[in-house]
Amino acid sequence: MKFSDRVLRVQPSQTLVITAKAAEMRKKGIDVIGFGAGEPDFDTPDFVKEAAIKALQEGKTKYTPAAGIPELREGIAKRLKEKNGIEYSPSEVIVTPGAKMGLYEVFAILLNPGDEVIVPAPYWVSYTEQIKLCDGKPVIVEMSEENGFVLTAELVESAITDKTKALVLNTPSNPTGAVIPKKELEKIAEVCLKHNVMIISDECYEEFCYDEEHVSIASLSKEVRDITFTINAFSKAYSMTGWRLGWVAAPEEYIKKISIIQSQTISNPTSFAQYGALAALEDGGKFPAMMKEEFRKRRDFVVNEFLSIEGITCPVPKGAFYVFPNISAYIKGDIKNDIDFTSYLLEEAKVAVVPGSAFGKEGYIRLSYATSMDNLKEGMRRIKEALKKLQ
Repeated sequence: MKFSDRVLRVQPSQTLVITAKAAEMRKKGIDVIGFGAGEPDFDTPDFVKEAAIKALQEGKTKYTPAAGIPELREGIAKRLKEKNGIEYSPSEVIVTPGAKMGLYEVFAILLNPGDEVIVPAPYWVSYTEQIKLCDGKPVIVEMSEENGFVLTAELVESAITDKTKALVLNTPSNPTGAVIPKKELEKIAEVCLKHNVMIISDECYEEFCYDEEHVSIASLSKEVRDITFTINAFSKAYSMTGWRLGWVAAPEEYIKKISIIQSQTISNPTSFAQYGALAALEDGGKFPAMMKEEFRKRRDFVVNEFLSIEGITCPVPKGAFYVFPNISAYIKGDIKNDIDFTSYLLEEAKVAVVPGSAFGKEGYIRLSYATSMDNLKEGMRRIKEALKKLQ
């Protein structure tokens, strides 16, 4: 069988590879502490579950409109206005089976073969691969640890060519936790308007900003709003990763095209899950605020632990729930790269982390602190012990 060239160009997610290895070791009775998965360790709140159960009991198990139930689209539009300061009508919002699918659909409607998309590195693993699946070309711009991996307008402008179609913006960032300040967002928006570059704004971690205010770039002006796809999800904020519900907000002409893709692929987001999401919107942000304060404590602990290890630097993440320490001092001898380093930690310390090269930045690792403090304390103890053997 001959596979499509587009499929052959795409790599599997290193995050899932590491998580699968850790799971396989656990099956063998090995005590592995997993810091690889990007999902909160909190359970989905009961009021969300109860709303979905109620929908099931009421028989809300049939097809819905491809773009989602009207009540949820209205609720998301209201939230975007009240929380983010962006005016969208419900017809400019589509409910997607996760933000990941929303991103893919945006690339699918925008890209023609050879179109370029600027992707700041470190980047979330799926951006580059989805662009390739849609026959586009990811253009990587390297961000610097020295400024906390914050994207600048100068970097964006330096990467623009006559083939540039869009910029991927991720703030707060997965994997670094970087948050782009409002003044820099304004400069980035000016560059994109000047060069007619669309903005794909992934805001899935907006609820988890610790030291810097989250600003949606589409809120800066109507002109910026009209070139922006605002993408978010219930997954992180309400610990609903397995529910697969996100959204895209953009001018109606784009939403109509995305709706056609959904109607011909998934038909619609899961019916009863949408009613759970509707209940999440009615929470007013209290549940994610609770998680944020717990994540802040964990962040501070993990950063301090890494900074106490000789040879490691670790920028303080301003958002999300990851740290992205520089472990390049330990790449020596039998450890040739960050993949070898993560393999060493898995074998020697029984701790699973993800190599930075999976995110386009070699010499680093990503560790998720979306797990219990007990796990973090034991995991960091193991990491320190394992690294002593390499010094």
